[in-house]
Amino acid sequence: MIYNSNDIQKIIPHRYPFLLVDAIDEISEDQKTIIGRKCVTANEMHFLGHFPQKHVMPGVLIVEALAQTGCVLLMSQPENKGKIGYFAGINKMRFRQQVIPGDVLTLKVTLTNQKAGIYFADVEATVDGKVACKGEIMCAVGE
Repeated sequence: MIYNSNDIQKIIPHRYPFLLVDAIDEISEDQKTIIGRKCVTANEMHFLGHFPQKHVMPGVLIVEALAQTGCVLLMSQPENKGKIGYFAGINKMRFRQQVIPGDVLTLKVTLTNQKAGIYFADVEATVDGKVACKGEIMCAVGE
């Protein structure tokens, strides 16, 4: 493990109940790919209403967990220290399986391009090696 939740909170501003990445397990040498982890538990706030009779993690929160993982990568780079990453877009996101309490989401983010202050990344969330969702996100770095 490279960063635990305390370390992550020193890099990005998110806090409970909206901090959705528990650990960072790997960052590639070229600083383009990061792998994080989210341990899904039944006591998370969104499960009170989504759905009480059959818990399913909302897809939008899986995407947010991926974005936060990518944000850790960007904000840990020296030129971005102290800045904030903002969502700028989502493309081609596809959901392939439900994520439920007890699952451990592996969150992989690979930076693919940067144009005019916008970063593009391919993202993939898996559970036990099976794709839960996959697509592309964009973010901007601001003060």
